[in-house]
Amino acid sequence: MNKEEKEQFVAELHSRLEKAKGSFLVDYQGLNVEAINQLRNELRKVGTEFQVVKNRLFKLASRDTDAAVLEENMYGPSAVAFAYEDVAACAKVLVKLAGELKGLDLKIGQIEGKTIEPEGIKRLSELPSKEVLLAQTLSAMQAVPGSFVRLLNGIVTQLVYVLKAIEQKKGEAA
Repeated sequence: MNKEEKEQFVAELHSRLEKAKGSFLVDYQGLNVEAINQLRNELRKVGTEFQVVKNRLFKLASRDTDAAVLEENMYGPSAVAFAYEDVAACAKVLVKLAGELKGLDLKIGQIEGKTIEPEGIKRLSELPSKEVLLAQTLSAMQAVPGSFVRLLNGIVTQLVYVLKAIEQKKGEAA
């Protein structure tokens, strides 16, 4: 790469880092081309881009972005996963493939400028998907008004029974 190509690459990488909701650094040493392609394909399915990056160029590109917190962990062969959509889905794929592919190791991640250690990435991968969390929240929100309506309905029903009993009692007395 000549100097102009490097500057263009750094600018493009910078814009991708700004656009990403989160990014993860992985050590890919020992993976063959087939394994890296499998990793890329799995990540692409969840809206994540995977790229091998030179450490020096990544450090230049990450300035003034949330990914700047990853700079101190840029050593050895590194690749970056840019999570554009669901960060938890990206973490699930990375953790799953780190267990399956020998040579893929999680270094560190960041979400909105906050670093996540490998153990935190594993915990993030155990979270339910965004759709499941939204469904759980919606069902909880629906349960409260439903319970309130049933409570009010019970009061009205009891009032009707009391009025019926009073009507029957007055009917018998007359």
